[in-house]
Amino acid sequence: MEKKNLTVLVGVSGGVDSAVCALKLKQAGYNVIGAMMKVYDGDIKTIANSCYGTDKRKEIEDAKAVCDKIGIEFHLIDCAKEFDELVFEKFKSEYKLGRTPNPCVLCNPLIKFNVFPYLAQQSGLRFDKFATGHYARIEYDIKLNKYLLKQGVNTKKDQTYFLYRLSQNKLQNILFPLGEMEKEDVRNFAKENGLIVHNKMDSQDFYKGNYTEIIEAKESKGNIRHISGKILGTHSGIFNYTIGQRKGLKIAYEKPLYVIKFDLDKNEVIVGEKELTYSKTLFAKDLSWTFYDRDNLPQKISAYAKIRSAGQKSACDIYIEDDAAKVEFLEPQNAITPGQAVVFYKDDIVLGGGTIESVL
Repeated sequence: MEKKNLTVLVGVSGGVDSAVCALKLKQAGYNVIGAMMKVYDGDIKTIANSCYGTDKRKEIEDAKAVCDKIGIEFHLIDCAKEFDELVFEKFKSEYKLGRTPNPCVLCNPLIKFNVFPYLAQQSGLRFDKFATGHYARIEYDIKLNKYLLKQGVNTKKDQTYFLYRLSQNKLQNILFPLGEMEKEDVRNFAKENGLIVHNKMDSQDFYKGNYTEIIEAKESKGNIRHISGKILGTHSGIFNYTIGQRKGLKIAYEKPLYVIKFDLDKNEVIVGEKELTYSKTLFAKDLSWTFYDRDNLPQKISAYAKIRSAGQKSACDIYIEDDAAKVEFLEPQNAITPGQAVVFYKDDIVLGGGTIESVL
């Protein structure tokens, strides 16, 4: 089918990436529709330039202005109810247990690439493909007869860590026009084409502020204990800490100390020296595979893995058993954090990933 006969819904956010995504597709000959998803419906105020909060007037105005400039429709799709049910409730419950979930890993497969386009269709919009300004690539491999999710050429901006749960059915209908671009080229393109958001700051955070403001956790005092057993201080809630944290512990000791783990039964934060933050083995659950067929998985996969979005890929061996995996790294990794995602790669191809359950 020719591009002029294909309609693409572009998820616009009021930022430069989604703006360039929409314009690139329009210039390529697609029929383009712009839509912005609303994910919050409450009373909390937060600083602009974050995903979660009520003060989105500037983002909405910018997104609409960009769509007007490009000459495409703009729609605002309310996904707040579904976001609360599928993402935010999970985020809150995990955080209260001392785990560190990544809301973007949950939001992308459940809301942005699922609920959002579905509700857009339910509102009466008709389109063939869905596109976003993510820095990632999708290629179809004829020999393998499958779509490959690949890292963006700009590895510093690569966002595949957040996309590993996209299935083959999803990938075949998604476009990532920025996958081959550098960030500087994106901004220059926006400026050359008169887009007002060409120098707008990137949105970096889910929420601007302390997460305790939004997770509705009650204060629960407990001990901060050295790994040797000595009590060094107290805390007002495990949810205030993350694995590998050094600052803000408010305890005195002859050496710098870091959060090593949590003892949920005793409501204790366990701290220790820097070397104790390193581990070579993790266990992951809730696996999702972009490259492999779930019913035909190898028992062992030698690959690379990322344990955080801004981290580097590290060589590992992955041992599969049912819907769980044991991941053994060749080199120790710092601050492996339960609740975060571990994402597997073969070169620049995303294999899949899962949720870090525990660390050995």
